[in-house]
Amino acid sequence: MPENIHTDKSTHLHAHRHGDAVHVHYFENRSQKILSWALGLTLSYAGVEVAFGFWSNSLALISDAGHMITDAAALGLALLAQLIAKRPPTAKNSFGFGRAEALAAFVNGLVMLAVVAWIVFEAVQRLSHPEPVQGATVMLVASIGLAINIIVAWVLSHDKESLNTKAALVHVMGDLLGSVAAIVSGAVIYYTGWMTIDPILSIFVSLLILKSTFGVLTTSYHFLMEGVPHHIDYLQIGDDLEATEGVLSVHDLHIWEMSPGHPALIGHLEIDDLTAWPRIMESVKVMLLTKHKIDHITLQPEASGIDEYEEPIHII
Repeated sequence: MPENIHTDKSTHLHAHRHGDAVHVHYFENRSQKILSWALGLTLSYAGVEVAFGFWSNSLALISDAGHMITDAAALGLALLAQLIAKRPPTAKNSFGFGRAEALAAFVNGLVMLAVVAWIVFEAVQRLSHPEPVQGATVMLVASIGLAINIIVAWVLSHDKESLNTKAALVHVMGDLLGSVAAIVSGAVIYYTGWMTIDPILSIFVSLLILKSTFGVLTTSYHFLMEGVPHHIDYLQIGDDLEATEGVLSVHDLHIWEMSPGHPALIGHLEIDDLTAWPRIMESVKVMLLTKHKIDHITLQPEASGIDEYEEPIHII
């Protein structure tokens, strides 16, 4: 089959008609400008912090530099994931590529865990063997880094729908805390000469970042494993379906998110009269949309008393 005919057929099969769910499985209008600006700002200063972090021998500043490098990687992955997610469904990927964002968010969370582990390891080493740190340099570089992080966080906060952008924002917020810790560390060292403050603040910031990172990992993992959306009561939906007039029982019920914010439902309904299926289906659609905000519904009617091993009766 020629490629253009194959593509046209795939487009036709994925098309939604009147009465179908109103959403699409890909993101047509999502702009990459937000992530592009954030990536440019973060990457432009990451190298500066790395150089001055090692030159000043500050673990707090090195930690902040490490966060910024991780931020740049996270933002790069987020940008790539959004570009992939914009692709429409194909014959081999009928749901589109919306899960690319959740996958990138999950990878970002794992990378952040590794960074936190490295920082804590280095900090513990320095608690027993403090090293000299150039406090003035740390304060100056970290202050500029703080300003950059505030700008990046402000830019990312304008995208409230993307799970992956939220994951990248967690990185940036962690880096913002790292900048604050580095400034405090530099100031204490500059005015008092107490070197131990550097690893102490690094451990403190790492623990704060750890909490947010686990949140991103939990959310993205739940989405990737096609878990029931947190705002939806699975058991209540089963009860509501069985309470619909004409429905005797519900089985093989599954609820998940096809793309972030767009839940879908499939299941089998045992009904007492197959000829009443159009009326029952309409009642179910109205109930699921108004009460549970689910509009992507695929339900199969089955005649009352049918053996589960027999071929079910379908109404077309």
